[in-house]
Amino acid sequence: MSEQNPGQLALSDNAARQLANATKTTPILSTISPRWLVHLLQWSPVEAGIYRLNKVKNPQDVLVACAKRDESELPQTFVDYEDTPREYFLNAVSTVLDVHTRVSDLYNSPHDQIKEQLRLTVETIKERQESELINNPDYGLLANVTQEQIVYPLTGAPTPDDLDELLTKVWKEPAFFLTHPLAIAAFGRECTRRGVPPPTVSLFGAQFLTWRGIPLIPSDKVPVADGKTKILLIRVGEKRQGVVGLYQPGLAGEQSPGLSVRFMGISRNAIASYLISLYCSLVVQSDDALAVLEDVEIGKFHDYPDTYK
Repeated sequence: MSEQNPGQLALSDNAARQLANATKTTPILSTISPRWLVHLLQWSPVEAGIYRLNKVKNPQDVLVACAKRDESELPQTFVDYEDTPREYFLNAVSTVLDVHTRVSDLYNSPHDQIKEQLRLTVETIKERQESELINNPDYGLLANVTQEQIVYPLTGAPTPDDLDELLTKVWKEPAFFLTHPLAIAAFGRECTRRGVPPPTVSLFGAQFLTWRGIPLIPSDKVPVADGKTKILLIRVGEKRQGVVGLYQPGLAGEQSPGLSVRFMGISRNAIASYLISLYCSLVVQSDDALAVLEDVEIGKFHDYPDTYK
């Protein structure tokens, strides 16, 4: 018989836990975000990974007239097209996932090891996709804002006046503002300080601040540097000549639009490999579908000492 502690009257918690089953969660990946931008874009399938954006050349040269009743002559015109339209090619975000077969054979309960490895890798790829949609130097939103569609804040911090200025640039059915959560917080403080707290709207079961009825959508992929960031205003959809996401349909091993998972085989070292690829791009169909407020100062709560008294 084992020696007992004289003061011990019952089985201890530590000993009892040896017979208990712990409830195990799936792995928590802190970098997962809602990725609202991907949800809010219209996505268009492309053939052979190429999207050609045809535009009208010199639209102001298309002539029409409201003729008087007694005038028989009408203006003659035609609509010309650009000779060398821009072509967009799908970009691949991909990786190879390796899982030792011993792991999947022995440690597959209560959670499927391969399933969890694939889930976490796919989530990471989708996070990178949203970052590319915003920051890619070729097709990303920030790289495709024309000079005429760039505005600067009046005072540094984002104000209602600044967002109104953006609305003058994208006034044809704007869909949403897109910015870093810190900029949304800074805008909310400015509105509160001015006595015009912005209303909220419910989308996808979540609450968003709005301005002039347009929601402010947060994304941590919008860059922040030296205490400054940017606020974008976007019109979406092909019918509105707006911003459109592009993807390749019908991929081998397709899991969701543009995303494929393919088993590559098992090596002599008993490593099972899976190729995970996501093909996407983005096109701004018309220059006035996108505008940006540059050099937005995000500040801190202590920068507004009179706001929260």
